[in-house]
Amino acid sequence: MPTPPDLQTLADRIEIESLGARFTDAVMMHDFDRLLSLFTEDAVLRIPDADIELVGRAGLRAGMPRMQDAWEFFVQNTHPGVIELDGDTASGRAHILEFGRLKSGSSHSNYAIYHDRYRRTGDGWKFTERVYEVRYLDSSPLPGSPPGENGLGAEVSAAQLNG
Repeated sequence: MPTPPDLQTLADRIEIESLGARFTDAVMMHDFDRLLSLFTEDAVLRIPDADIELVGRAGLRAGMPRMQDAWEFFVQNTHPGVIELDGDTASGRAHILEFGRLKSGSSHSNYAIYHDRYRRTGDGWKFTERVYEVRYLDSSPLPGSPPGENGLGAEVSAAQLNG
């Protein structure tokens, strides 16, 4: 029978797993200060298919808002993957589902994997590297729109519901 993990190992795994959720939330909320706090000073974010490499927090601070500003709307969902602990460092993967429409009018739907490296710091676990690998891409026009363009898509008006 395998030995159960100790409490520190469990705490490390939970904290590392939460990095992916906090990353997605910060990106979705355009909270770039919070996003930067998830990375070490020397961290690297790579998206090889788009020839993007953002180095250090300064590179992330400059690049992430420009990347997000290209979108009319954007949705990212993160699904936890594997985490391999090695003392004060670790590696892991997060599985991603994204879709959105760029301001240029092109649509984007994909499934991808973030290949991650982490380091324990005085402020907790941080990303030292994120490499984004697209596994499936669909650039077909998205049929929907963000709320406000065409309501919420309901056939019943607020007046009918409240009346």
